[in-house]
Amino acid sequence: MFEPRGIIAAMATPFFEDESINWDELRSQVNRFIDAGIHGLFCLGTNGESFALSFDEKVKIMETVICENRGRLPVYAGTGCITTRETIELTQAAKALGADCASVICPYFAESSQDQLYGHFKAVAEGADIPIVLYNIPARTGVNLTHQTVKRLASIPNIVGIKDSSGNFDNILRYIEETRSIEGKTFRVVSGNDSLILWTLLAGGSGGISGVSNVLPGIMASIYDLWLKGDLEEARRAQDSIRPLRDCMKLGNPNSIIKRAANLRGEKLGPCRAPFNLASEVVDRAILDVLKLYA
Repeated sequence: MFEPRGIIAAMATPFFEDESINWDELRSQVNRFIDAGIHGLFCLGTNGESFALSFDEKVKIMETVICENRGRLPVYAGTGCITTRETIELTQAAKALGADCASVICPYFAESSQDQLYGHFKAVAEGADIPIVLYNIPARTGVNLTHQTVKRLASIPNIVGIKDSSGNFDNILRYIEETRSIEGKTFRVVSGNDSLILWTLLAGGSGGISGVSNVLPGIMASIYDLWLKGDLEEARRAQDSIRPLRDCMKLGNPNSIIKRAANLRGEKLGPCRAPFNLASEVVDRAILDVLKLYA
């Protein structure tokens, strides 16, 4: 069974100034991450602005990333939508295109109970024969996937892990504790918060899905590589080194800040789609001051 592990780049979606997708740059980013030593590619997540893309655009992005990757790294595709029906349809498309794993966010906008969330994820898992990583990000969805619900879902054969972006380390610990002993399978927990990746690994998790990888892919990959080698001092140094960049998140929408920082570092990712585009000389100066630390 597929197991999510390592540092998985939460790829930004490149746009031109008119907000059309820059397909050549998307292909270039695939190769950039591979060259930097990243362990997996995740398209159509929060940093990929999945919330701002049409169904057809999402399918074409998956196809482009998978084709350019050519099997070199595992490809994770964000397929979570508001309704169960559309989520199943997009997850089936990911399977047909050759994605290795689907990441499914909790439905958002309308409130869901834990029983409704269980039914949603169960239906998606049964409707699309592909490994699935649950995606918990309560600040964006308005709901926290509880450890009790995750324990129930972990027994479903093709639900193989969870990405936790709550920022609450105890949440990660509860997921790990509750899913250690699932008969016949290994359930993996990965951090969606870049600041918690090393601590998640030390607690028994298997890595992180990293937005900061858009800016500092080599440093992020090294956290996992150093941990794997047992060099915890250097792994901690790498983990600690991203704190100044993480501190920039308070300047605006975090994935808008990440995209802007990557652009200021020389990438050609373009703007976020409005109204989430960021154009501020004050923010740019603050980010540029931090980027000098990584020159």
